[in-house]
Amino acid sequence: MTNQPKQQWGSRLGVILAVSGSAVGLGNFLRFPGNAAENGGGAFMIPYFLALLLLGIPIGWAEWTMGRYGGRKGFHSAPAILGIWAKGAIGRYLGVFGVLIPLGVYFYYVLIETWCLYFVLQYFGPAFGIGIDASVPIAQQVEVTNSFFTEITGAAENGILFNQPGGGMHPIVWTFLIVAAINIFFVFRGLSKGIEAVCKAAMPIMALLGVIILIRVLTLGTPDPAKPDQSVLNGLGYLWNPDLDKLWDFKTWLAASGQIFFSLSVGFGVIINYSSYMKKKDDVVLSGLTASATNEFFEVALGGLITVTASIVFVGVAVTSAGTGGTMSLGFKTLPMVFAQMPLGWLFGGSFFLILFLAAITSSLSMLQPTKAFVEESLGVDRTKSTAIVLGWGLIGNFFVMWYSKDLVALDTIDFWVGTFFILIVAGIQIIAFGWIFGIDKGLKEAHEGSNMRIPAIFGFIMKYVSPTFLLVVVIGFCVNNAPDYVESTFADTEKAADIRRTWALMLTTIGAIALLVTIGAKRWRAQGLDIDGQRGIEEGN
Repeated sequence: MTNQPKQQWGSRLGVILAVSGSAVGLGNFLRFPGNAAENGGGAFMIPYFLALLLLGIPIGWAEWTMGRYGGRKGFHSAPAILGIWAKGAIGRYLGVFGVLIPLGVYFYYVLIETWCLYFVLQYFGPAFGIGIDASVPIAQQVEVTNSFFTEITGAAENGILFNQPGGGMHPIVWTFLIVAAINIFFVFRGLSKGIEAVCKAAMPIMALLGVIILIRVLTLGTPDPAKPDQSVLNGLGYLWNPDLDKLWDFKTWLAASGQIFFSLSVGFGVIINYSSYMKKKDDVVLSGLTASATNEFFEVALGGLITVTASIVFVGVAVTSAGTGGTMSLGFKTLPMVFAQMPLGWLFGGSFFLILFLAAITSSLSMLQPTKAFVEESLGVDRTKSTAIVLGWGLIGNFFVMWYSKDLVALDTIDFWVGTFFILIVAGIQIIAFGWIFGIDKGLKEAHEGSNMRIPAIFGFIMKYVSPTFLLVVVIGFCVNNAPDYVESTFADTEKAADIRRTWALMLTTIGAIALLVTIGAKRWRAQGLDIDGQRGIEEGN
């Protein structure tokens, strides 16, 4: 595609850790426990594991297989690979969403990553925290955390991060520039020397720190005998005791399915890119299963036991309940109060936000790589030029979200549509292309190429019939439950609505630019004699 050397992973462990690093992120430690606690506790795990078995793992296997096969034909981007599997231009242009999702999520995700690093610096710096006095009433502590969060996110007013009341920019802007530079540096270094190296270092550190914090949380007991309800056992019970009535609420099933997609990076455009650099005989079945299992360890074993449990122990049910159901509230508002009351809280607080930062950076690196590969592939440019283009593209989105920061409207709008709804669409496109257009038998044959384990026969039926049907129900349910309110808020005569429309203008412009690059790329690929429509059969184009 270009004159630069072909990139490959340094090892199978490297690609597994890279995919796991993409999946393991803020959602594991913050979104999952909040979702579980809000949607029936232990009962939430029933639809959660069903979604894992019927959506996450089978669609993940399909995506791993599609990526590796596309790589054998010389492609590394979602539009090109979906063009092969869907056999034509429709697949290529639907693949636009496979580039939009990682790029669009990067627009705001790197800002949350910046918040994590800012918290790390606060806890390990001279302040030893964010200024919470554990001796004052909880209500006053809540005011401090809310004020600090509003200050660093710019939620009070558009543009306030760049024009502070006292003049100048908020220090968080400089922190962002450092984080953006780190991301670009490692993406420029490529797969094995950049992304793989970071994930090999970060994943063990995250696991070690996570286990240490988990042990500390589980040995807290009942710190204040005057408050017997605030104990480890009650904290675990709050999260895991099943409220079976929640199983009759469709929102519980919707939340569980959404958590699986958000957590595993299925339909995100990342796995299809990462696996395209694998060799013909590299095992995608076991690799996909191992990556999913690694993610589940971080999500269920660490995320599910640390955050809510510690919050119940130190600040009680009422404050914890106010923080569940949302990534921001639980992590950045509630937990700082927990660390303020915990012995050596500055150490555990700094370590926890370091885990979040490492989880975030392994995820954000995965968001830039698919866009970079797509630019190289469509325009035929080298790594330096593609990195510069992606840097500029990303910074436009980053600064847009940072400027339109009031009430985090721009961030929430991109997260709702690009980071949630479009993921469901791409996952649906992938599983239909795999099971119906390309053919389930041919698809499974390709998946088993070089595999040490075979996909159980029942999953052939699941991938062809159950997963698409389940996904269709989720998409319809998502639209029914969410879309009407968003449509109404978009066209209202308010400042918030105006910011939503501006954000949509950014998203539509990005979609148009990606579609244009697909058109340019398709002409180049066809001129080079590449099999862009998947017409040569499974044994050709190796």
